[in-house]
Amino acid sequence: MTSAGVGHPGRIVVVGSLNADLTIYCERLPQPGETVQGNGFAVNPGGKSANQAVAAARLGGHVSLVGAVGEDANGNMLEASVAGAGVDVSHVRNSSEPTGVAVIAVDARGENNIIISAGANGTLSPADVAGAADVLDGAAVVSLCLEVAMPTVLAAAQAGHDAGATVLLNLSPYAHIPAELAELTDVLLVNAHEAALFLGPGASVPGADAHASQWDTVRERFAGRGIRQVLVTLGAHGSVVLDSEAAPGAQVTFVAPTRVAAVDTTGAGDAFTGAVAVRLAAGDALADAAAFASVAAALATTRKGTQAAYPEAADVERRLGTA
Repeated sequence: MTSAGVGHPGRIVVVGSLNADLTIYCERLPQPGETVQGNGFAVNPGGKSANQAVAAARLGGHVSLVGAVGEDANGNMLEASVAGAGVDVSHVRNSSEPTGVAVIAVDARGENNIIISAGANGTLSPADVAGAADVLDGAAVVSLCLEVAMPTVLAAAQAGHDAGATVLLNLSPYAHIPAELAELTDVLLVNAHEAALFLGPGASVPGADAHASQWDTVRERFAGRGIRQVLVTLGAHGSVVLDSEAAPGAQVTFVAPTRVAAVDTTGAGDAFTGAVAVRLAAGDALADAAAFASVAAALATTRKGTQAAYPEAADVERRLGTA
């Protein structure tokens, strides 16, 4: 594995969402119709794409973010946080819509549930992608999620593909994607539930303790849908790399979980995605990128919040024993 944080040759362009996270902490998450007592509240910068951009930048990536915020206090907070992490925000524009918001509840185990309101994110369009041609044309990795409109995601994937970049799609929040987007996706990042939904009715995803042959069947099904490289995250059980580009016998790789005392799992998936983008931009193989990202995501859960909790490259290297 290449040493993290050293000489990333290519730009990472993240196209998508910026949200203000309104987070309330509680002993347990409420059931439908139930009210529970909270024990803390915070307003933090978030949004899947902003989180991924910050995670990548804190790990040493050369990152540009394409997005939209409102002309309000939340938008100012988000731009300051993202820019403060070293992300280029020259293509984050102001919108007449309010900044997007995520309402998050986090329980004593660090688990969460989230409701989002798109706000300015809903105004991001293919025209914004076209306007970011100066950074997209030189991209090594284009990182996408589904918190903005599908035509915008598709336009960004096409621009990344045309530039010769690796198109990394985090299929979250889950939605059906057109075949054209699947064809443009080089690396798909999903959790187990999203993987099963993508593969269709009757599909199931084996557990982390399943034999490699069971996962190889899943790999073949993804390849049949045009996705040849897939990362399936399994929460506290690690992740699985399904790489149809690898040599036979190396197409299924299990990545062990990194054991930590989790405080807040909000944004851990975004930390994973940002870390994968950094390592792919540095030329790592997919399995090596996933191993690095596993540590980065785990470390991100050891502090409250999202962007402020993300580790730096040295933190990850120390845990990996490569510092």
